[in-house]
Amino acid sequence: MDKINNKSLLSILCEHGDDALAIDNPADGSVVGYIPVQSESEIDECIEKSRLAQKSWQKRTAKERSSLLYRWYELVMENQADLARLMTLEQGKPLPESVGEVAYGASFIQWFAEEGKRAYGMTIPGHTEDKRLMTIKQPVGVTAAITPWNFPIAMITRKAAPALAAGCSFIVKPANQTPLSAYAVVELARQAGIPEDVLQVVVHQSPETVGDLFTHHPTIRKLSFTGSTRVGRHLIAQSAETIKNTSMELGGNAPFIVFDDADIDQAVQGAMASKFRNAGQTCVCANRFYVHDEIYDQFVSQFIEAVKGLKVGNGLEAGVQIGPVIDSLAKERILEKVNLAVEQGATVATGGKALNGCFVEPTVLTGVQQSMSFIQEELFGPVAPIVRFNTDEELIQQANDTIYGLAAYFYSRDITRIWKIAESLEYGMVGINEGIISTELAPFGGVKQSGFGREGGQEGLEEYLETKYLCFGGIH
Repeated sequence: MDKINNKSLLSILCEHGDDALAIDNPADGSVVGYIPVQSESEIDECIEKSRLAQKSWQKRTAKERSSLLYRWYELVMENQADLARLMTLEQGKPLPESVGEVAYGASFIQWFAEEGKRAYGMTIPGHTEDKRLMTIKQPVGVTAAITPWNFPIAMITRKAAPALAAGCSFIVKPANQTPLSAYAVVELARQAGIPEDVLQVVVHQSPETVGDLFTHHPTIRKLSFTGSTRVGRHLIAQSAETIKNTSMELGGNAPFIVFDDADIDQAVQGAMASKFRNAGQTCVCANRFYVHDEIYDQFVSQFIEAVKGLKVGNGLEAGVQIGPVIDSLAKERILEKVNLAVEQGATVATGGKALNGCFVEPTVLTGVQQSMSFIQEELFGPVAPIVRFNTDEELIQQANDTIYGLAAYFYSRDITRIWKIAESLEYGMVGINEGIISTELAPFGGVKQSGFGREGGQEGLEEYLETKYLCFGGIH
């Protein structure tokens, strides 16, 4: 971390008192660094500081805020290699993926640096001749976020950048497994000139305690959460007391569909990218595969060969494509689901075994039936169950048979079928002949119990703005 090796970050990494969290490398169990935790009263003080800072921050012009965000973006990209290495050390993903995530996270800062200057209101034709009507957009106020460990930088910038661009202050509680990346990227924001109290990180031994504080505190006007549906339900219920504005990006159960007219080579390539990125630990990764009976054998054969060629290991080693899962508990849960699938009649076509440490073999399950209970669960690991199907109608019913609705993918070259399937899938995002769909340019979010609200695109800025209606009377 040559460029971000300043005193403030170093002091955080070296702090290891009784109230500090030790951050482990999931690849080998070594300690990467230590993070001091705050007490509830200290977090409350952070919220008060955020309230005061937001008042002055919103008074700055959109252009001033944009300039600071641009400088933050530049610093993130200048430190891309150091940030990526830090991320791999604490999260485990292969270094090339970490490099890509840093750029992806930075893209949101750059995008919203521009979008913040376009928070337009509008004029409305009056209902009487002596009135003039208009709307203006104003920041929501103090905002907070709880972010996950699987994308420890991008899940922060995707929320913080639009909040700051809109004129809000922002407090983030990163996952306790990956707080170092959060502190590093926020330190760069401070170096860019964004006021310290406008963008803050808080860490506590108990994530539940922070959730309680955020949801019940009347000063916080908006809460954004990325995580499980179970936790999301709880946060929504708690937020009801203060009628808090919330955005929820929750669990997924993405179908990956290969029709009989698909380009098989292209479909296999997309399946590998969608399923095994970050060792299958993404909310939008392919969770269950549906392959048409006519091309099932061909697709499965090519897919298995590709999976067998994946290199598993420490994310810092050259050529590694699959790093560790986040911790031993995650490993245990993944293997339990594989064993359950086998008990219910599925066959392990490749993989399926535990490796030393927090590693799991990339796994393909065949002979999977829609009725198997694990098909309704989010696997969150490098496991690909494959189901046969015969008709489009059968496929649509099976693909939509879930409480989740975040992302879906399908491969076909029939334009009529493409439109029909795209419109029929009950998901917030659909990749058509494409396995990687995330971009700062487009809205990211789900339907059903995958949540609500959108991040990215012009919709991402709207999440942090209120529309105020102004009525001017007495105009003659």
